[in-house]
Amino acid sequence: MVTGTGEEIKAAVAAQRDWVSQLFDQLRQDGLDEPGVSRDPYGAGEQRAHASVAAIARDLGLEISGDAAANLYMTLPGRDRSAPRVIVGSHLDSVPHGGNFDGAAGVVAGLAAIAALKQSGTMPDCDLTVMGIRAEESIWFQVSYIGSRGALGTLPDGALDVRRIDTGRTLAEHIAECGGDPAALAAGTRHLDPAGIRAYLELHIEQAPSLVEAGKPVGICTGIPGNFRYPNAWIEGANDHVGLPRRFRHDAAMAGAEFAMATDALWAEHDARGIPMACTIGRFYTDPAQHGLTIVPGTFHFSLDVRAYDEAVLAALDEKVDAIIASIEQRRGVRFHRGPKARAAVGPADPAIKAGLTKATIALGIQTLDIGSPASHDGAAFAECGIPIGMIFVKNRNGSHNPHEAMAISDFLDGVSVLTHWLSANLGS
Repeated sequence: MVTGTGEEIKAAVAAQRDWVSQLFDQLRQDGLDEPGVSRDPYGAGEQRAHASVAAIARDLGLEISGDAAANLYMTLPGRDRSAPRVIVGSHLDSVPHGGNFDGAAGVVAGLAAIAALKQSGTMPDCDLTVMGIRAEESIWFQVSYIGSRGALGTLPDGALDVRRIDTGRTLAEHIAECGGDPAALAAGTRHLDPAGIRAYLELHIEQAPSLVEAGKPVGICTGIPGNFRYPNAWIEGANDHVGLPRRFRHDAAMAGAEFAMATDALWAEHDARGIPMACTIGRFYTDPAQHGLTIVPGTFHFSLDVRAYDEAVLAALDEKVDAIIASIEQRRGVRFHRGPKARAAVGPADPAIKAGLTKATIALGIQTLDIGSPASHDGAAFAECGIPIGMIFVKNRNGSHNPHEAMAISDFLDGVSVLTHWLSANLGS
């Protein structure tokens, strides 16, 4: 049952403003890498951030622990410690030269919610854990959800052998250096048993300006997209003289351009039918060691990320990408080398949690909007294991993964109030 009125909960959350602002400032310093922050996963920036939030957790009297993937757990003991726990989590790493709030806001929100609950004298009926998750940003190792999948025992085969894009060292080496146990992960050791988790909740800045457009501080997530990815694909054609007639060419660059336009048309087709999805080509270039003004390009490199909110839609998109590639190969006399394929499951929001979060916004008098997440989040790894998930989004200008993320603390505290209300209503006593 709710142990405080909406106004009491908002007041308890507002009382945390000063240390919350100071912690965000500290996290910025932990990863400062002008023009943004680079809290590199399993590196110095992420290590400093974990130390900073652990220090706050100790001040709050929380239990601190870790696991083989070097994830951080900060726990407020519940009345029944044998009952399935609730986890509030997010990641502390960032993309290179990214913003300060992507990921980190969720960890700070969990700590602020616990501080507000403690201030109001609420003791949860089960353990309430804030989880600082490792290595969510897949750009560094080209693998999704490393920390959460490591905790859940679902790391994909070969993940420990991948190399970080800047250091060239393996994920296993980086994990060991940060106090983790890659051998235990390789053996499939699972720190988090899904049967022992009642729910996973995450607060995150919005990554498309839906809330900015609507003028509302908080959004309630309807789902996290799944995806399939080809991080290091390339097209093999033939280097030829610029004067070669078209019928004789095996032009890898034109094949890449046609592929890009075909996937964009696929997206437009789904858009017109009201089916949310996205195609992104993040890497797109000819080989600088061979290309030139008078050379028909024989190689072309690209990456592909395709995401959707429904597994059936995602599977159909996978087949359509196969068909696009087969058609281009046949007509242009080239060969696509897709390389390793990464996959992440769709993460639907739990209907009961979503309804509870919406109820909290009404009780608090906070305007909200239902929105699907345009991005991937650790919650999808929990949902794939059958754990009920919920997400709260906070208004943020200028997108994410860039130095200009612009979350206002007042909007953040509204999001924390929604989270705290849900916790109080579902765990309070």
